[in-house]
Amino acid sequence: MNTPPSSSSPAALSAQEARQHLLAAVAPVTGREVLPLREALGRILAAPIVAPHDVPAHDNSAMDGYALRADSLAGEGETRLQVVGTAWAGRAFSGLVGTGQAVRIMTGAVLPAGADTVVVQEVARQEGDTVIVPAGQKPGANTRLAGEDLARGQVALAAGKRIGAAELGLIGSLGIAEVTVRRRLKVAFFSTGDELASIGQPLAPGQIYDSNRYTLFGLLTQLGAEIIDLGVVRDRPQDLEAALGEAAAAADVVLTSGGVSVGEADFVREILARLGQVHFWKLDIKPGRPMAFGRIGKAWLFGLPGNPVAVMVSYTQFALDALLRLAGVDPLPERPLLKAVCREAIKKQPGRREFLRGRVGAAADGGWQVRPFALQGSGVLRSMSEANCFIVLPEEAASVAAGDPVDVQLFEGLL
Repeated sequence: MNTPPSSSSPAALSAQEARQHLLAAVAPVTGREVLPLREALGRILAAPIVAPHDVPAHDNSAMDGYALRADSLAGEGETRLQVVGTAWAGRAFSGLVGTGQAVRIMTGAVLPAGADTVVVQEVARQEGDTVIVPAGQKPGANTRLAGEDLARGQVALAAGKRIGAAELGLIGSLGIAEVTVRRRLKVAFFSTGDELASIGQPLAPGQIYDSNRYTLFGLLTQLGAEIIDLGVVRDRPQDLEAALGEAAAAADVVLTSGGVSVGEADFVREILARLGQVHFWKLDIKPGRPMAFGRIGKAWLFGLPGNPVAVMVSYTQFALDALLRLAGVDPLPERPLLKAVCREAIKKQPGRREFLRGRVGAAADGGWQVRPFALQGSGVLRSMSEANCFIVLPEEAASVAAGDPVDVQLFEGLL
């Protein structure tokens, strides 16, 4: 890629500047509740989970096999040991393993007293009450020591951790039945525009159905927020002002779509400046250049663009991380990117960061390849459903030739 000097507008923030500003401005909401473990899936820990006991609680076997003393193993050749019992998971062998002895043991069973090594059953051969162990066994092999995963008193999960399936299992393994989580983030949202019709209403000439509220409903539901849908608000200053006031009084965050560009009917930015504070309203990105961020009373305001794809880009690249921080999660310092070979040429002028929809897959050489979609208009919502990634072209990048490497951001975890 060629990298001529940027021609960015000084009135617009770069993507990095906007993200840094957002994360510096917001702080987690207060309020917490105690929930039964199964009801805590998707919630954010408000207090750390501390191990009340060792995990595992006892030295145990990692494999099915034979538990023995390492000093019973012959220096060379096979070792013959007397099998003196069996240790089952949940039913320990009560005796002592002496020199020259072994105990048949199952995965997860407590390691018998005296034993310190497990030989897997696939390499051993039992003949009557004798087991024959081949040479080359390592002392301590195939065992899990008490506290190896977590020691008593150790922090198992830090506050701010989102509880997923693995976290549920980990907390369950500690015998903890209830957890303290942050309250849900409250987000009120609405769409603006006289051209919008709600589902179920007939379309008047020049109208379109409002898709953004359904997109945002899905994104906010995945986030785990408590959502308040205020519907469609017409392009009248008094209606917008009333809707913004109602939303700010009811929620931690107000999310709007439409009404933040420079058109004659775009009033949200003007009203926001009167009711609260505007931090920024224009970004050097495509799509999604008009995006307002500010505050009304105690609520944060994210004024997203009106075009459907621009809504998703603005939400995933900027609003999402700020909402995560408000909910109590520290987002990653940078979004992970994958290098892929671009199979088609892309035209671009330096000066702004662009997010193109693409489909990434495996290349013949074992690497990754990506193809941009032909239709990249910010109103082509179908492309977001068919794509699986953004092709991210940084501000300094110029046009991309077929075969050039590009940065790819997977949709998984974003949408």
